[in-house]
Amino acid sequence: MGYNNLKFEEDAHFLVTGGAGFIGSNLCEAILDMGYKVTCLDDLSNGFQENVDLFVDNPNYKFIKGDIRSLETCLKACEGVDYVLNQAAWGSVPRSIEMPLLYEDVNVRGTLNMMEAAKTQGVKKFVYASSSSVYGDEPTLPKCEGREGKVLSPYAFTKKANEEYGHLYKDIYGLDTYGLRYFNVFGRRQNPNGAYAAVIPKFIKMLLNDDAPVINGDGMQSRDFTYIENVIEANLKACKASSEFAGQAFNVAYGGQEYLIDMYKFLCETLGKDIEPVFGPDRPGDIRYSNADISKAKKMLGYSPDWDFKKGILAAIEWYKENL
Repeated sequence: MGYNNLKFEEDAHFLVTGGAGFIGSNLCEAILDMGYKVTCLDDLSNGFQENVDLFVDNPNYKFIKGDIRSLETCLKACEGVDYVLNQAAWGSVPRSIEMPLLYEDVNVRGTLNMMEAAKTQGVKKFVYASSSSVYGDEPTLPKCEGREGKVLSPYAFTKKANEEYGHLYKDIYGLDTYGLRYFNVFGRRQNPNGAYAAVIPKFIKMLLNDDAPVINGDGMQSRDFTYIENVIEANLKACKASSEFAGQAFNVAYGGQEYLIDMYKFLCETLGKDIEPVFGPDRPGDIRYSNADISKAKKMLGYSPDWDFKKGILAAIEWYKENL
């Protein structure tokens, strides 16, 4: 269970791209706590310096300010690296609909640059962030790898393209790639601000400020909300996975199904708030129902998530109470 007992080579060196972001900074922290070397690559377009300022005094930590759209930067960052955890990307389905060219440039070409750099520099494992959005309009629950529909947004398409390149780089070049299809990750250091903020931190902040959040749609959309600790586990276990499972994508979730309106009521109850939400229009490109089959990740990666929704949301609430 978990990842604390995982052992890597004594001098193991990890590169975390997008390491100043929400997921990336948590990966940096976990790996440093395990005693291994971490290089963080981030251009700070989405990440925040304060997320990684926590590590500046750690002799095993190195920060490179750089953009994955530069192959030269990617090659330099991969020098001497054993494992790449590629989290650098632009997120948000609605924003991708507004800015498809940027998403293609960063999420597709940038990730391709990183795979090419990892191949060139002899990296052992290349683990990259994919997304549950690749399931598109396929309605069957739970979502299962190999049963995808038509993608509904440029963001989803970029993640699908990443998976295709991951498959090719294994088959053609022998690079061990593992795509992790994240399902609605939440937890400490997730940004609650801005028009494209994720729903959980946004709602927590608004409720703490006694403001009424907007729920897009009728609130009956469901999500497999996944606490950050489960995502850390999946990334690190992918680095230990057999080469025979490389070139594939895996669902990373808890395997639950929470309706937005129920999640909102639980937040109100836990925070001691009685605030009626405002219901707004549906968001374009959103998947209505989401729930993951995680049996493939369990079998091939040894993934065994400890954190269910309730345990994770209580930990997240405590973090935001102390840090907002």
